[in-house]
Amino acid sequence: MRPVALDRHGPGVAFCVGNAVRASTDRAGVVVNILNDDRTMLAKSVRALLSKRSGSPDVRAATTTPDRFDRDLWTTLCEQIGVGGLLIDDEHGGAAGSLIDAAVVAEELGRMLTPSPMLGTACLAATLLAATTDDDARARLLPGIATGATVVSACLADECGRWSGARLGVQARLEHEWTLTGTAHYVLDAGAADTFVVLATNDGDPGLFEVGAHTPGVAVSDGGTLDPTRALYRVTFDDANARPIAAADPVRAVDHALSCATVLLAAEQVGAAARCLELTVDYTTSRTQFGRPIGSLQALAHRMADLHVLVESARAAAYVAAQSMTEHGASNPDVSVAKVWCSDAFGAVAADCVQLHGGIAITWEHDMHLFFKRAHASSLLFGSPGTHVAALAEDAGFSSELPPS
Repeated sequence: MRPVALDRHGPGVAFCVGNAVRASTDRAGVVVNILNDDRTMLAKSVRALLSKRSGSPDVRAATTTPDRFDRDLWTTLCEQIGVGGLLIDDEHGGAAGSLIDAAVVAEELGRMLTPSPMLGTACLAATLLAATTDDDARARLLPGIATGATVVSACLADECGRWSGARLGVQARLEHEWTLTGTAHYVLDAGAADTFVVLATNDGDPGLFEVGAHTPGVAVSDGGTLDPTRALYRVTFDDANARPIAAADPVRAVDHALSCATVLLAAEQVGAAARCLELTVDYTTSRTQFGRPIGSLQALAHRMADLHVLVESARAAAYVAAQSMTEHGASNPDVSVAKVWCSDAFGAVAADCVQLHGGIAITWEHDMHLFFKRAHASSLLFGSPGTHVAALAEDAGFSSELPPS
């Protein structure tokens, strides 16, 4: 079973991506070895804490705070479990973990739809800083990220949602000192940020810059996204003073950080899809019609079995991508496979689970609509499935029949 969304890209592209997914899921047995006792214990520790402090009322309450996440919970996750420093080396106060470890945590956060700086700060910003050659910036910012005391937002996307150094929305200018002008879009954690790391261009040359969140000329506004559990922001710079961050290849550093974040997003989608299915199985075994649980009806049981296959194949794709990035340290087709498959799988699972719940799923009080919104919003973050399909197709010698979005 595959998400039907693949077919919209044309038969050649669907065949190409299907082969790539099969290559990943053929290595699904690797997942058993990846998820060793230490990582299983890590997952259990995070799940135990989230079950106590990130239930539905907690998640909804967190989305109404100025930070748009529970800062106390995030501090606890960082101090007691060390999630903020998983992708930071021990020299800078981190745990020197791997992307696989971080993916385990992301899956648990996804299960509960927990708003947190894990994706934007502890992964995207941390791996971006780690990929630079600026010892001073790393020494000042990474230890605070590891402890949860500092929130750093990476400003990388333009208004069309393109995460590419070729279309930068922020310009840098050097007169007596560096200043930035322009707007970055779809910025994670900006409402709580202490510092921004900005990809900007100067006379056509991209570079990375550090800007304090309270610097004159910096304005943060809500991006008005579909998903209430993940805030995205616009950050506008109006001749804001900036400090250049030394990097041998800024675009390559950004691409590496985006690949890491894409893998964590895929793992998060897996966790959310799995939780969707769990809630639906619970509902269909307790909801009775004609004197029997509706889940005992063969058509519904088979449908949920198909959804289970989707979830498990998505999990395989996500963890194979995490292992591939851990071993090779560079972006590769496994990352795009994970983004395409996990996005489409989560979307298919969420849509079917809404339907299997019936009318209750679209009431404000029920959580299923939150999973549905997360599925659609997360599919577009860090490049839509179409963008990643186009990259896979080009790599395989095909051309997508739809323009990348």
